[in-house]
Amino acid sequence: MDKTVSNQSKERIYKVAVASSDGIVVNQHFGRADTFFIYEVAGTGNYRFLETRIVTPVCNGGNHNEEKLCSNISKFKDCKYILVSRIGMGAANRMEQSGVMPMELPGMIEESLGKLITYEQLQHLF
Repeated sequence: MDKTVSNQSKERIYKVAVASSDGIVVNQHFGRADTFFIYEVAGTGNYRFLETRIVTPVCNGGNHNEEKLCSNISKFKDCKYILVSRIGMGAANRMEQSGVMPMELPGMIEESLGKLITYEQLQHLF
């Protein structure tokens, strides 16, 4: 169920990339994912689907391609968070250095976005 972002909450609008094989569940490891669903989230807790982004997976049987990793990370620089089922420490550190916060929140996309929104709202209380 998409929740529409209202025009009244523009002060805290951000994008979230979601690693999913089907657009329903956060079920992909960052290094193996080739499809990310991009959502726009407002500080009020409303969100809406924006687009799908396709990347080349960076993990191939345990081997990692650094060039692909850097290329993939650059495709999410406009996002504040990236939701995945798993992410390795190296990729997570690189992601954070580029300004995107990786979060392991497997489950239904709607529920994972809800958890992220709650986290974000709590961060703004303090």
